[in-house]
Amino acid sequence: MRSTFFCARRRNAAPTRTHLNRRLIGYPDGVKDRSAAVQRRLEEAGLTRKIGSNQVRAIRINVSGTHEDMKRIEEEGRLDEWCADNLKYFADTFGKENIVAAHLHRDEETPHIHVTLVPIVKGERKRMKREEQTKKRYRKKPTDTVRLCADDIMTRLKLKSYQDTYAEAMAKYGLQRGIDGSKARHKSTQQYYRDIQKLSDNLKAEVVDLQQQKETAREELRRAKKEIQTEKLKGAAT
Repeated sequence: MRSTFFCARRRNAAPTRTHLNRRLIGYPDGVKDRSAAVQRRLEEAGLTRKIGSNQVRAIRINVSGTHEDMKRIEEEGRLDEWCADNLKYFADTFGKENIVAAHLHRDEETPHIHVTLVPIVKGERKRMKREEQTKKRYRKKPTDTVRLCADDIMTRLKLKSYQDTYAEAMAKYGLQRGIDGSKARHKSTQQYYRDIQKLSDNLKAEVVDLQQQKETAREELRRAKKEIQTEKLKGAAT
């Protein structure tokens, strides 16, 4: 499961398959798109503090599996079941009311879901160490205080926990978690396409080189045949 704060342009989407995409969560009355759904949730959450201009208001999450696994799930007729289990996982993990949008995309080679959640949490914020060390006494705030805080959701420990619990929820589909503690690094979409283009250019260069070698071999073969024919003619004359 991979989470990001933005979604790269889907350059490899096939326009002829766009009709296969599906919205998994309906928007409330009067809400027409994802941005409006995010704003509606913020307005109805009961926030007491003003939202800062630099605060994260929504988190985009992309869930999928390997191309082979997702095609297998699709061919087994379990794609709808997989979508339902994903929605249940996110509702149980982050709160159903915070999941404002979810879309199934099948216009690319591998089926996947884009989920949008608003990071509304409850409880007192975690004070920084320097605040803890000051002599100032903080008034204890109610434990049910509603806050907008992506930092509480995206801590290193919680991200690891999401990977673990999501793998457990998806085990029934034969999906496995990535290697825990792996040193591998995620490759951006832009870097992926650059690598593909480089590989394509290298292959083209190799094809040109092989073609040249082929032409050289043909020329040598013609020359050898001509020499053999000449030798035969000389032998016949003798």
